[in-house]
Amino acid sequence: MTESWATFGADLHLELSGGRGLRAGLAEALREAARSGRLAAGTRLPSSRSLARDLGIARNTVAEAYAELVAEGWLTARQGSGTRVAERARPRRPAAAARTRRPAGRGPSYSLLPGSPDVSAFPRAAWLSATRRALAGAPDEAFGYGRDARGRIELREALAGYLARARGVYADPDRIVVCAGFAHALMLSAAVVRARRTREMAVEGYCLDIHRDLLARAGTRTRPLRVDGEGARTGDLGAGVGAVLLTPAHQFPTGAALTPARRAAAVDWAGATGGLILEDDYDGEFRYDRQPVGALQGLDPDRVLYLGTASKSLAPGLRLGWMVVPPGLVDEVLAVKGATDWTSSALEQLTLAEFITSGAYDRHVRGMRLRYRRRRDELLAALAGRVAVSGIAAGLHAVLDLPAGTERSVVQSAAWQDLAVEGLSRFRHPEADLPPRDALVVGYGTPSDSAWGPTLAALSAALP
Repeated sequence: MTESWATFGADLHLELSGGRGLRAGLAEALREAARSGRLAAGTRLPSSRSLARDLGIARNTVAEAYAELVAEGWLTARQGSGTRVAERARPRRPAAAARTRRPAGRGPSYSLLPGSPDVSAFPRAAWLSATRRALAGAPDEAFGYGRDARGRIELREALAGYLARARGVYADPDRIVVCAGFAHALMLSAAVVRARRTREMAVEGYCLDIHRDLLARAGTRTRPLRVDGEGARTGDLGAGVGAVLLTPAHQFPTGAALTPARRAAAVDWAGATGGLILEDDYDGEFRYDRQPVGALQGLDPDRVLYLGTASKSLAPGLRLGWMVVPPGLVDEVLAVKGATDWTSSALEQLTLAEFITSGAYDRHVRGMRLRYRRRRDELLAALAGRVAVSGIAAGLHAVLDLPAGTERSVVQSAAWQDLAVEGLSRFRHPEADLPPRDALVVGYGTPSDSAWGPTLAALSAALP
């Protein structure tokens, strides 16, 4: 007998040597599995009856082997909890590996990096309830390969209703494409732009470098637009670019909302040149001191490709985003995405659909809006009279202006306080024609509630 399988909730694979006798061979196989770490400490082993049946040997042989290893300290046996691998058993490591191993580096204790919500506030109980309901009502075909590249119809219908109601988006379920987050949506959009023989795209002068890099990898050169207190200067768009990426509701990272005149200028440019507007509506749900700013897509659904995501409203780990595609581009987007929906779990899509239609999504967003507003107010109170703070009417981050020439030293000072924070220069396009500005971009949505107080104290200590 060379090898066999036994089951107790999980398969147990053992290799028995045939020359030492069954009991000795079984004991050595179990001993080696525990010694090497293949059977982790605490692992419950099959009962002697079950293992004997699976191996085709006498139950007494298994019981004797177990007893031998219990006596040696490799196993433990307690009434009611069965036989388990002892906690003292640790995998052996080669001496060379032990000599070369170095301790892993530890990241900062506190973080105000922008771009993330408070993931500790993910609504686990409500999401689990939605998952159960989604599973109970899911058709059998939902667990297949997914033949519609647009994604599950249940989610597309739920999104169409929500986006129309909450963001002013003209969204037909047939024109919604589910994707694996914003970066995936931008990759698909970049491929479509490239297929239209567009070689240059306008972006905001302050923006995420990872988005610029993604466009560059797609073969598209980016041209920066100046950004000021009214958002991107869309009047500077010309015939030399075929598309533009904008954050109209809440410019990232300055926090400005694109004014009506500049919204109209962007739409007029697209209509006159045949250009395409990519709208990044990354945190449009979170507003505090202003009326809701609707999506730019509502002004011209035929020229604006709307990109949304659950990353800020729920959690980036869900990997769920969506595109509302102009009618004339649906086939092009689907051709780029592929013939099947292979990027997002059908179960997560069904759960989000249930979460939206049940009203749980609205309740969660309202609750988080209050939480983030409270943090913003505490941030303003802690920094009152020390620095000017802007971009605070909405979103999950604020901009703290600093004395000229001090941005780098303040970022370093924060590091000494065990705090991770980004300077505004991190987001400046290398070709942007922008006036000098030293500032921090503070993501006050990032810390958990328990970490918020110490994080705020670390920031206060780092500022001049």
